[in-house]
Amino acid sequence: MTNLQSLELLAAVAVASLTGERWAITDAAPHVPPRPGLYAIYGDEQAWIDLGLDPEIHRPLYVGKAEASLVSRDLNGHFATNPNSKPRTGGSTVRRSFAALLREKLDLNAVPRNLIKPERFANYALADGGDARLNEWMHARLTLAVWPAPAGMGVQLGDVETHVIVRFMPPINLDKNPGKLARLSRARADMAAEASSWRADGQ
Repeated sequence: MTNLQSLELLAAVAVASLTGERWAITDAAPHVPPRPGLYAIYGDEQAWIDLGLDPEIHRPLYVGKAEASLVSRDLNGHFATNPNSKPRTGGSTVRRSFAALLREKLDLNAVPRNLIKPERFANYALADGGDARLNEWMHARLTLAVWPAPAGMGVQLGDVETHVIVRFMPPINLDKNPGKLARLSRARADMAAEASSWRADGQ
């Protein structure tokens, strides 16, 4: 079997897994292994409406990869389901994208990720209370499916991810996505601009 055939087969298996069983964010922990793999984030009908999108609830909103662990990347990083793990929008492109589209709905304001040394404003964080409101919305509206990568597979996980993104064209993905949402890029740029204008004295 050629590398291309192997890649196409793995992508097909990944698509089948990511369109299969999925779990509410708060119930996902027993089903998500601490292994590399791909994940797909789905939203209910109200989630699509809140995001200003026509509902397609059987299509993922976002597809991503975890090179080390689906648990640390998804449950702890994006969704902060671990009570010892604080939500960190500044460290999660998924959270930043959802925040940008939900800015008015959830009354979210962008600030620099590092308030002591403001920089890299594209990696904005959320002002006090914003992460909690975003987390509440994500836990209520989103579900998760995963595909653990098989051990020793002969292709790059990122290449499988690319195939899956092209197959689904999820609207929250910006990279690798031929159907990316132009409005999302503008919304994220607006949040980055707000973060760049932040001042410690609130002025």
